[in-house]
Amino acid sequence: MRTVGVEEELLLVDPDSGEPRALAAAVLASAERESSEDREVFEAELQREQLEFATVPQESMDDLADEIGRRRAEAAHHAERLGAAVAALATSPLPVTPSLWGGERYGWMAEEFGLTTQEQLTCGCHVHVAVESDEEGVAVLDRIRPWLPVLVAISANSPFWQGKDSGYSSYRSRVWARWPSAGPVELFGSAERYHEQVEAMVGTGALHDQGMIYFDARLSHRYPTVEIRVADVCLDPGTTVLVATLVRGLVETAAREWREGLPPVAHGVGLLRLAAWRASRSGLEERLIHPITMRPEPAADVVRALLDHVGDALKGTGDADRAADAVAALHADGNGARFQRELLQRTGSLRDVVAACVRRTAGR
Repeated sequence: MRTVGVEEELLLVDPDSGEPRALAAAVLASAERESSEDREVFEAELQREQLEFATVPQESMDDLADEIGRRRAEAAHHAERLGAAVAALATSPLPVTPSLWGGERYGWMAEEFGLTTQEQLTCGCHVHVAVESDEEGVAVLDRIRPWLPVLVAISANSPFWQGKDSGYSSYRSRVWARWPSAGPVELFGSAERYHEQVEAMVGTGALHDQGMIYFDARLSHRYPTVEIRVADVCLDPGTTVLVATLVRGLVETAAREWREGLPPVAHGVGLLRLAAWRASRSGLEERLIHPITMRPEPAADVVRALLDHVGDALKGTGDADRAADAVAALHADGNGARFQRELLQRTGSLRDVVAACVRRTAGR
C-alpha cells in the first residue's frame, strides 16, 4: 500500500482581534525546546505569520487523521504559550501586511518578485504519495492533471482577501498562480523529459532553485514521492484526510493505467488553467469543468466522477466508504469557504469568523 504524508500550513492569529501575528520564530523555538522527536515536525514558511507541519508517511488514513489532529493541537499549544492561536485558513480574512521570513533565499525572492512575494501570505496543503521510481512518478503526473481542479474545489477555504470577499472560494490559488512556475503543465512523457524541463527552468535564472518548481503536482526533490500542491489548507481536519485519500487514489489509478499502457488525457494547458480557475471561483457551490469532457457540469456530479474514477483504488485500500461518507458530509455542510461566508452573513464580523475557524481547526 502506498504511503501518504501531508504538509499543512497554518495561520498564526491574535485570539482577540483575529489579525495575523508574526510569531513563527517564537513558536518554532517553543516547539524545539519541548520536542523529543528525532526530526523537525514544524518549519518556517515564507511569511512569519504562518507555520508548517509535516506528518510522517502513513499507510492508514486513521493513523493520518490522528497525526494531523495531534500536530494541530501541538501547534495550538505552542502558539497559546505566546498569546496567539492557530487557524487553518488559506488566506487571512482580516487585512494584513505580511512579514517576510529572513534568510538569503527569501530575500532573493523578495528582490526578484517584488509585490508577488510581499503579498504571498497563503496557506496550502501538500500531499505526498510514494512512487516506485521517477518513471512511475512522471507517468502519474501526466495522468492526474485534469483531476486536480476538483481537489481545489473540495478544499476551497479562502474566500476573503484583505478584509473583503474576493468573489472566489479559493482565492489562495489565484494568489499562488502569480508565481511564474506555478500551475498546470504539459505532458512530459518520461522522467528524462521532466528533469530536462526542470533543469531548463532553473537554468533561466528566473527561479532560485528546484524548490521553486511550483507545478500543481511535481516529483519531490527530497522524497521518493509525487507531491500534489493544489489544495487550500482545509478548515476541518477531516477534509484534509479526504483530500489525502483522493490523492492516493488518483496516484494508484494513474500508475495502473500506465502499467496497462493506457495513454493520458491530452488536454492542453489552456483548458487546464480554465478548469482550475472555475474550481477556485465556484468551489462546490456551482458548476465545475468535467475533467474528461471539459464541459461545465454541477459540482456534485464532477466530484462523483472523481470518486468513480478512483473507485477501484479506494476499494483496494479499504477507503471507499470513508471517502463516500466524507464527500456526502461535505456537500451537506459545505467546505471552509462556505462556512466562512455563512458565518459572516450571520455575525457581520470577520473577527468572529477567525475565532470560529480557530475552534474548527482543532476539530471542535
